[in-house]
Amino acid sequence: MSLFSDPRWSEALAHLPDYLGNHVRVSVTALALGLAISLPLAIAARNRPAMRGTLLGFASIVQTVPGLALLALFYPLLLALAALSLSWFGFGFSAFGFLPAVLALALYSMLPVLRNTITGLNGVDAAILEAAQGVGMTPRQSLLSVELPLALPVMMAGVRTAAVWVIGTATLSTPIGQTSLGNYIFAGLQTQNWVFVLFGCLAAAVLALAVDQLLALIETGIRARSRLRTALGGIGIAALVAATLVPSMARSPSSYIVGAKTFAEQYVLSALIAQRLRAAGLSASSREGLGSNVIFEALASNDIDVYVDYSGTLWANQFHHTDIKPRQVLLDELKATLAQQRITLLGELGFENAYALVMPRKRAEQLGIRSIADLASHAGTMSTAADYEFFSRPEWARLQKAYGLTFREQRQMQPDFMYAAVASGEVDVIAGYTSDGLIAKYDLMVLDDPRHAIPPYDAMVLLAPKRADDQALKAALAPLLGRIDISAMREANLRAAGGDGASSPDVVARWLWEKIAKR
Repeated sequence: MSLFSDPRWSEALAHLPDYLGNHVRVSVTALALGLAISLPLAIAARNRPAMRGTLLGFASIVQTVPGLALLALFYPLLLALAALSLSWFGFGFSAFGFLPAVLALALYSMLPVLRNTITGLNGVDAAILEAAQGVGMTPRQSLLSVELPLALPVMMAGVRTAAVWVIGTATLSTPIGQTSLGNYIFAGLQTQNWVFVLFGCLAAAVLALAVDQLLALIETGIRARSRLRTALGGIGIAALVAATLVPSMARSPSSYIVGAKTFAEQYVLSALIAQRLRAAGLSASSREGLGSNVIFEALASNDIDVYVDYSGTLWANQFHHTDIKPRQVLLDELKATLAQQRITLLGELGFENAYALVMPRKRAEQLGIRSIADLASHAGTMSTAADYEFFSRPEWARLQKAYGLTFREQRQMQPDFMYAAVASGEVDVIAGYTSDGLIAKYDLMVLDDPRHAIPPYDAMVLLAPKRADDQALKAALAPLLGRIDISAMREANLRAAGGDGASSPDVVARWLWEKIAKR
């Protein structure tokens, strides 16, 4: 079978109109906003050294902030502003996805536009400016008729750079809820679908190159005073935008939006929920790759309708409890707390996906390690790895306090890569997940937690406030509640991590439903 006959290519192509259209929409809006802000500021600052230095310094600082961090910072800020707007003026706005992505990307676009505009305007020959003044032109007339036309080629070079930066950075907007070509990359990394990763990278690169070349044609046309080249470049940009936006805009919006976090199990469960809704005659789509705090706030704000979360995550991270209570007591208190925010805890799915310390079975048996208490005396000579958030979570602090754990080295890495790393001996212990099928695949041992430092992590279905009385939604999801045991979920997760076309989240979700329906 050739590379391009792989069914994953067909699946990737099926998503292209939606992902590409949304990517172009957010990129074009951000670039337009960045230009609308940067150009007037650059013109105003070109002859004011203090203002010029402040603007360029600010834009340079923005560029030093990692793109994902900048995107993530805008989300809580806009949430707070939306709450204030609702409180003070009686109306709010969505802080999910599009708006924070546009604002962050607009900031990213400012530096090259500011720098090149100021450089272009200040580079105009002084003799030409004197001549314009000599024929009676006002400063405004000189700017519009002489300076801007002469500086335009340099300014266009800045616009080209900004466009490429924005298109590339827009792939990082997936975790804050903005659909983009980054959906391919994030989903592919989590499910080891390297076709998706490659497809997303290629699509973003081709889009950036196409836009850059069309803008270069406009730039060349301006330099050569060729109206034809300038017009062709402008028409090309307009045609590209229209071709990518029309298919996605023509789609009717889904009645229900299913959220998913950034790991394979969540992709499978969101696909399963969406399939059950469609089977019940309801329109559904998925919004995947969302951060833990982002997805909860999106549900609370009615930006998504349903998703699966875990009792321990909500208890420790969302509601900041430091005590651990018996499972049923904890679930009852969570239900009451969620109800205060008008969020419905529909029910548990039937399995637990808890954090756990994991190491190779053979190594553990050699050292006589069966529990975290046994591990504590060896930890000082060992290295450990975890996902990107574990070492900042309350669970890690509790483990350290309960067992006195101190490892020689701590590393963070992509969750799926952790298992291969511990199996190959690159690290000694990882913070894994109890429902992960890779534990069995690599013959790893989950260490006991005799002091119960880690809270229970029951998988639960949560509904948005606006869906509290949605009986059709509840009826469609009722067959899932209490029906997915740990063995079924482990096998589903192992299948989803297979990385081939037969193990896509949609395919695995259908397999999981068939397994559930037979019981």
